[in-house]
Amino acid sequence: MEKVRTRFAPSPTGYLHIGGLRTALYGYLYSKSHGGDFILRIEDTDTARYVDGSVQIIYDTMRDSGIMYDEGPDVGGNYGPYVQSERKDIYTEYAKKLVELGGAYYCFCTPERIASLKDGEGNVRYDKHCLNLTKEEIQAKLDAGEPYVIRQNIPKEGVSSYHDLVYGEISVDYKDIEDGILIKSDGMPTYNFANVIDDHLMNITHVIRGNEYLSSTPKYNLMYDAFGWERPVYIHLPPIMKDATRKLSKRHGDASYEDFVNKGYVKEAIVNYIALLGWSPSTNDEKMSLTELTERFSLEGISKSSSIFDEAKMRWLSGEYIKAMTDEELVEKADKFFKMSKVYGKYDLKKIASLLKTRIEIYSEIPEKINFLEEFERYDLSLYTHKKMKTDADIARTVLPLARERIANLAEFTFDSVHDCLMQLVQDLGVKNGQVFWCVRVAISGKESTAGGVMEIAELLGKEETLRRLDYSIALLNE
Repeated sequence: MEKVRTRFAPSPTGYLHIGGLRTALYGYLYSKSHGGDFILRIEDTDTARYVDGSVQIIYDTMRDSGIMYDEGPDVGGNYGPYVQSERKDIYTEYAKKLVELGGAYYCFCTPERIASLKDGEGNVRYDKHCLNLTKEEIQAKLDAGEPYVIRQNIPKEGVSSYHDLVYGEISVDYKDIEDGILIKSDGMPTYNFANVIDDHLMNITHVIRGNEYLSSTPKYNLMYDAFGWERPVYIHLPPIMKDATRKLSKRHGDASYEDFVNKGYVKEAIVNYIALLGWSPSTNDEKMSLTELTERFSLEGISKSSSIFDEAKMRWLSGEYIKAMTDEELVEKADKFFKMSKVYGKYDLKKIASLLKTRIEIYSEIPEKINFLEEFERYDLSLYTHKKMKTDADIARTVLPLARERIANLAEFTFDSVHDCLMQLVQDLGVKNGQVFWCVRVAISGKESTAGGVMEIAELLGKEETLRRLDYSIALLNE
């Protein structure tokens, strides 16, 4: 059986869009689940849309996400070069062969003539005018240096059919396909031509791409057939939607992988979530590592219908990854965000990490959750009001002086000693636990929500700072 070879072939037109990364991921998962190879190819023939630095963004994103390729421009391989602009002579050679085979022809029509072919709605459909030129006429024009393009020769009649592993049998009428340009006047190929030549020469067995190419595939099949080449297996993917009517789109500025990493999403969670946009495993599992995704990936799980990108779901998944981390892992992976906080270098970060794990979903929440350890200033007394705890500022005025007195008398200042003395106060006052614990936590943090409860916060602050904050809060309540 032929070895499976898939490819990801992005255009360097900016950041790597989530939809593009999903295509790369599915190509990687399919090839790896079949013991095959995954190839990266840069399709940079559209010079007008080329963005400086975007090739490096593609390399960095693939590496950072773990979707690593076996062959590519920066890692080499036996089928290079892997950048289309470096393959211009190859395309020219095969375009001339296709002309000889009758699958393409030279077109010398001027822009003015092309513009004159517009219909009532402004659409241009080429009329095969230059297909009627004799060999002598063509050679004379070439010798005279007239500018030209090479167009594909689409049959006027008939239907093209092929099988897609997701969408099944696809048929397109040839009368709905135009004689598109294969080689532009600058000698560069269009995507429609270059991807066929490259896929064949690079031995790509399975072509995985978005379903917007379903209706274009007959054009590619005509070229495969004209050259006498075996067609690849096609796997077209459903779109990712922003909402019920709009596709997620790079052109509309929708977020990239890099954007989500900068927002503080766990990298593995981003890849995990993208995998679930259009595919579901046979089990009910949602949290899966790249290794687990590779083991479970199958085409049967790919949906024909579109998926809506739900950032809240990805955020939840990111939180699940954080919960599963060790304290050391969280400190290491969220280092950049700990450095953004005011507590960096002043506290035991591993201790803080153990408090944070169940209280955050993305790393960027870290500074706001822990800055209270260094920030303590005037706060709104309405924080003491909590309906569920049945507490308010009046109750706080009773609780806090008593709590302060008992904490001050502790010989040892630990999590357990603070807990025990506050529980004793609860019993002595005959109130609910929350009425004491909520009041003291607000009093020493000045925040509605924090990483950690009263005991954890007090232990981190130390006895002296805990008492100082209680004194401040008591004074604030009595103003």
